[in-house]
Amino acid sequence: MAAGEESEIYEDLMRFKPHDLTPNAWAVQAGVSRTVWADMRRHGNPSRRTLEKLLVVAGSSLAEFEALRVSGGEPGRDNARPAVGDRGAPAWTAARLPPLPLVGSGSAGEWGDPASRIDATELRPGEVVDRIQRPITLANDPAAYALTIVGNSMWPRFRAGRRIAVSPGAAAAIGDDVVVKLKSGSSRSDARGGVTSALIKELVRTTASAVDLRQFNPDVIFSVPRAEILTIEKVVGELL
Repeated sequence: MAAGEESEIYEDLMRFKPHDLTPNAWAVQAGVSRTVWADMRRHGNPSRRTLEKLLVVAGSSLAEFEALRVSGGEPGRDNARPAVGDRGAPAWTAARLPPLPLVGSGSAGEWGDPASRIDATELRPGEVVDRIQRPITLANDPAAYALTIVGNSMWPRFRAGRRIAVSPGAAAAIGDDVVVKLKSGSSRSDARGGVTSALIKELVRTTASAVDLRQFNPDVIFSVPRAEILTIEKVVGELL
């Protein structure tokens, strides 16, 4: 296949390719089929899951990939001072973005029926435990925030203790990870401010009356009535 036939997203992805792997070996190690790999190379439009698989093998994340596609930088480099000749090097340094607030989080126990094994998370929006670097993809979302994953209910997607970025301003699609804030348990408050119960899961299906979510550990798909939901907010990626 001629280089000119390769899609733009494939060329951007090659900037993340592990040095010790050929492109095809990278796809095999990530569990991406030959058909999906060839289609992405020629036409683009890979699924979010495909990109995540490849970037995990490369030691990166979807958030970094999206940020560097916008900025034109290179993975693992100081993108504020690109070398002459770097692809997409800007002519000036962009203004520093405001930091992303890391809100307090903890375990809210099980959601639903007793012994459901569906883990809920307690969010404390009024408690900002840290302020961290904001991805450029969230530059225009002042309501964006980060939180720390509690528990292993979404393993292997998210490990306990990892931080994720959440964008209330982004539209969530089927297959996206989401933070579903619940009305139940959301009226309590403590000395640090309000407390909100939430489900951090994968969005499977939506109807007029309910939202179906998937938890990975244990692997279960369950429904949440619309009447119990405050908001559905998109997880845009894991923060390194």
